[in-house]
Amino acid sequence: MWIPSSSAMDDKRSKRRFVSETSVHSTFSTLKHVLVVTMLVALFTVYHSPPLQIVESTSRFVILEPNIATDLRYISTTEINWNHMSHIVKSYLPSRSEYQGTGFLNVNNMEIDQWKEVMKFGYEHIALHLDHAADNITWDSLYPEWIDEAEKFEVPICPSLPWVQVPGKPRIDLVVTKLPCNVSGTWSRDVVRLHLQLAVARVASSSKGLHDVHVILVTGFFPIPNLFTGQELVTRQGNTWLYKPNHSQLRQKLQLPIGSCELSIPLQAKDYVCGATAAAQSIRMSGSTHDLVILVDDSITEHHRNGLESAGWKIQMFQRIRNPKAKPNAYNEWNYSKFCLWQLSEYDKIIFVDADMLILRNIYFLFEFPEISATGNDGTLFNSGLMVVEPSNVTFKLLMDHMDEVVSYNGGDQGYLKEIFTWWHHIPKHMNFFCFLPTLQVSPLFTSIFHYCSFSTVLFLLL
Repeated sequence: MWIPSSSAMDDKRSKRRFVSETSVHSTFSTLKHVLVVTMLVALFTVYHSPPLQIVESTSRFVILEPNIATDLRYISTTEINWNHMSHIVKSYLPSRSEYQGTGFLNVNNMEIDQWKEVMKFGYEHIALHLDHAADNITWDSLYPEWIDEAEKFEVPICPSLPWVQVPGKPRIDLVVTKLPCNVSGTWSRDVVRLHLQLAVARVASSSKGLHDVHVILVTGFFPIPNLFTGQELVTRQGNTWLYKPNHSQLRQKLQLPIGSCELSIPLQAKDYVCGATAAAQSIRMSGSTHDLVILVDDSITEHHRNGLESAGWKIQMFQRIRNPKAKPNAYNEWNYSKFCLWQLSEYDKIIFVDADMLILRNIYFLFEFPEISATGNDGTLFNSGLMVVEPSNVTFKLLMDHMDEVVSYNGGDQGYLKEIFTWWHHIPKHMNFFCFLPTLQVSPLFTSIFHYCSFSTVLFLLL
């Protein structure tokens, strides 16, 4: 038998050890590469995944869905009691089988799915969209300690909150929303709670009284009691409040400024906004398809401008022009602003009407008349409340250049224009029939325009 020498055995052990160590090193090297690749894939997945946020509440953690807006101010941790909700809907909404749609505001997708499962109705479920209020809008900015009521330095204007988007179809018969509850003690002065409740009120009032719209608010604290009143409260169970609001009263409330940052009874004649809205309706009802353009300055708030746009007006902002001969705060201080009509050079011709007019008949044959065509006042005077104008920057410059030297017989724009446009064209008086309120004159049957006698305004309309 051959017995290997010790040196030969040592060589074999050394080779086996070398092979074994080489194999181990190779295995660890492969594992390192696999781990590196795995970590890179994990990092890529985390980076490109939708954010998952965890918001701490007083007693639990709330996981936000990736498709839910992540403005923490709007998050409501209030839980919906589905037993209460089901009982309220089935007991107090007997006509629900006729519903076309339920709108959900500040309610997440899982809760909407739970609603569908519990209620089991066949109407549409609409997730309403509401842009969030800017971070710099605080309660103090809505309710400041002081505003310039006399408008000596500036016109007080409230910040604007985004409007909710109300779909035209399907009809919304019920609005459900969850309100955040700031338990720190400032919940009643929470901008977000105010914003959401105003948005719900706007959705409810959008029916214009053609059908009832109920409102369900899920909140641990009571809603705004003078927006959704106690008389309108149908029932309350726990944190679930059901209201049947008065639509016309809601619309009146929504026309007011959102805070004390602006006068509710304005110093200037902003009631012309209501007149302009009525004028737009009368113009469309008379058959007009022309552009409706309204000139407004920055004293008309964004809230009122949105209302004018909803009525059909195209908003044209302009800078007021002061009458150099007028006394401060006089009725005619700013009525030279009417000269801005001649700056609208994108139009060949316009029919200008004051904001306190109602159009009863089609007057668009006036586009065939030249500048200046107007009704007469007395003798050689014309009334500038209705006139045909041909915009021109050259004419505008002429009007501006002679303000200091031309004397207006009545101190206003009408007297000034009469001195510039001494050659004018007389149209019938029924085209601009004056009504003096509260004593309403009897008008001819063929009256085309009612012109209500009132104060001058910074609102101008043109067709």
